[in-house]
Amino acid sequence: MSDWQQISLGDLETPARRKAAVPPQGSKASESGGYPFRPLGELMRIDVQRTPMKPGTIYRLAGVLNAGKGVIDKGELDGGNTEYAAMNVLRADQVVMRKLTAWEGPIAVVPAEFDGFVVSNEFPTFTLGPELMPDWMRHVCGSPRLWAEMKNRVSGTVQRRKRLNPEQLLQIELPIPPLEVQARIVDVLNAVDDQASALDMEADALRDVLRRLRVDSMTDSSVDEVRADEAFSIMMGRQRSPQRASGPHMTSYLRSANVGYGTLDLSDVLEMDFNPSERETFGLRYGDVLVSEGSASETAVGMPAMWRDELTSPVCFQNTLLRYRAIQGVSIPVFVKHWCLWAYESGQFRDVAGGTNIKHIGSRRAVQMLVRLPSVADQERIATELDSMSEVVVATRAEAARLREVRAGLLAGLLDRSIDIASAASEV
Repeated sequence: MSDWQQISLGDLETPARRKAAVPPQGSKASESGGYPFRPLGELMRIDVQRTPMKPGTIYRLAGVLNAGKGVIDKGELDGGNTEYAAMNVLRADQVVMRKLTAWEGPIAVVPAEFDGFVVSNEFPTFTLGPELMPDWMRHVCGSPRLWAEMKNRVSGTVQRRKRLNPEQLLQIELPIPPLEVQARIVDVLNAVDDQASALDMEADALRDVLRRLRVDSMTDSSVDEVRADEAFSIMMGRQRSPQRASGPHMTSYLRSANVGYGTLDLSDVLEMDFNPSERETFGLRYGDVLVSEGSASETAVGMPAMWRDELTSPVCFQNTLLRYRAIQGVSIPVFVKHWCLWAYESGQFRDVAGGTNIKHIGSRRAVQMLVRLPSVADQERIATELDSMSEVVVATRAEAARLREVRAGLLAGLLDRSIDIASAASEV
């Protein structure tokens, strides 16, 4: 029995009391064996329609997302503004894949709304035969099993340039159930997808409420304004230089690339030489808030995240970041975090940033920003309310993610018949 089947319905029940499509354990169907494997070449054929690119004619351009996530609209294209003499035309219910980097799973069934869009010759198209339902194939395109088969067949020496040819895709063998079974599997998986989408919508609505609460808390006109440097200790990090690429005091340090919207990405942390005095000055403490000081992308300017001692100290930070630290008796770390999140969400950080191509907040501008600073007791109350709402948003998104993980295993279980369709359907 696969690991995912051991998850109970109680574990997957959402705050809205929706149920995940997890069948009862010990299904009798697990003894019956899977559906027969057949090569895709028996079930669909390459079918590419080309259209010439004519100057003055506007075409709708499409792309294909990785991991079977579907087709995207890439905007309009004048036929005279491309190097392609002709492009491929998409037709509804066809399968389209990207040959380049096919190991990332860029394959999808074309939705009706993308009928007539164009793609480059890097995107071959396939017409399904009568034994495959487009909606069933749409779920198969989102299956890690198919991506793994695609990855196993790519050719080339440079990883990012490896390709999968149409003939190689058609050689892939998959378990193919009868049409009536495909239809029932589609119903089950669609129900799970609907539940996950509902959770996403719930999380978005809760996030909007959280942001409104944050605005109300940080703009309360009954609270006096002070300069930011009276409310927080603000410092820019140590500049990186070639001379510090090695030395006796190599220390982990964070950059803008490590700071996301309320989160830290610590998968790629660099090191440079910080002497003991510098470690004391630029070292991070639990509760410090790191703010991206500058970026060519306006959406990245002022992006904040709190440091929670995720790595063994000492950990320092580069001059692409500003460190906001609570002042004892004046402010508390969690209030600092929420103020920085508000300043980012409301555009306050972007508004004070200077520069043309690359916007910079700079420590001089940062300290001059105004903060409505309530008493420490009120800061604690505000922070508790906002953190509670934040936890609900995070938990709701986690439920949606966990449901999608279960769904991925569900398709495999339905195809190898270790899960009974009727049992799965009754649990949705």
